[in-house]
Amino acid sequence: MATTTLPDATGHFGEFGGMFVPETLMTPLEELSKAYDEARADPAFQAELDHLLGDYCGRPTPLYFAEHWTEKLGGAKIYLKREDLLHTGAHKINNAIGQILLAKRLGKTRIIAETGAGQHGVATATVCARFGMECVVYMGAVDMERQALNVARMRLMGAEVRAVTAGQATLKEAVNEAMRDWVASFEHTHYILGSALGSHPFPMMVRDFHRVIGVESRRQILEKEGRLPDLLVACVGGGSNAIGLFHPFLDDENVRMVGVEAGGDGIVPERHAARFQGGKLGVLQGTKTWLLANDDGQIELTHSVSAGLDYAAIGPEHAYLQNIGRVEYTYATDAETLAAFRELAEVEGILPALESAHAMAYVSKIAPSLPKDSILIANLSGRGDKDVEQAAKYLLGDDS
Repeated sequence: MATTTLPDATGHFGEFGGMFVPETLMTPLEELSKAYDEARADPAFQAELDHLLGDYCGRPTPLYFAEHWTEKLGGAKIYLKREDLLHTGAHKINNAIGQILLAKRLGKTRIIAETGAGQHGVATATVCARFGMECVVYMGAVDMERQALNVARMRLMGAEVRAVTAGQATLKEAVNEAMRDWVASFEHTHYILGSALGSHPFPMMVRDFHRVIGVESRRQILEKEGRLPDLLVACVGGGSNAIGLFHPFLDDENVRMVGVEAGGDGIVPERHAARFQGGKLGVLQGTKTWLLANDDGQIELTHSVSAGLDYAAIGPEHAYLQNIGRVEYTYATDAETLAAFRELAEVEGILPALESAHAMAYVSKIAPSLPKDSILIANLSGRGDKDVEQAAKYLLGDDS
């Protein structure tokens, strides 16, 4: 199969992906797969999705030439795909809108979600308010503390935010609780999973709802430059924003792609979340993929300054693309990320989300080494309003 037609009928990207779930979840997953297959072939569904992405969410987002940053770095022309300008402040709304339409099609009345940085939770709360559905968001207690602004936003839109205190109290534990809820309530509940993770059909479905990022970028760069970019860069936690940008370019052999994981304090066990740096093949939360685990197979603790990248596994399509050598994966440390956060703010007047700042850190490192006539597109997947308080403590010494 061509890369762009994967996964196969069983949800596999090569050896990765699949459906590794308890029997109780097979019924809602099969129901969801059938509904999604029908919906994406339905012109009325696509028309409603396009309408909402435009008039409600604010698509298309600009492809911005970062002229001053390009001049400062002295190498490749840098374009930023401004997903931060979408309603709710990040790319997450693309998927939330698509999935709420599926939930409506399935006759569901209640929505659950998990969130790390809070942006997916905000997007889910937003679409639930728009469609009048009950909303419950599971969030690790640690993430609730460092993303307090997003917790308030969710609650203002009527969502119930449930704190998860088990384990590391971050994203992995939030996913666990959401899945437990879904097992017990799937007759009337839809789980809007927030990244290209989990059991089939979620990795495929989330990717498809985010492909609009790459589709727009392709059209916009051809209009601006008359040719395709030389390099695409995106941060990678679960991998939704990255696969959304990369997927429409996968068959373009001359377009290089780099995903940037969370290097945390460096590649030391339990102090990072870079799955391709010392990780291994395994199964976590419904999918077979690359993950961080010890020699006994126990999932390791992770760390990142960004709550949204602080997760032990990567989406199965990314594992496949790394395995076949189509996409390269590197990492940025917390220190490099914070430096890029400040640099983009000072040079372009743009505050990136700390997740997105991982991609910006790689841009800052690689762009000076590239020819001046080369073209680079980096996905600015979210804005940094939510991270100002945390970043200020590191960068400004602000303990208030």
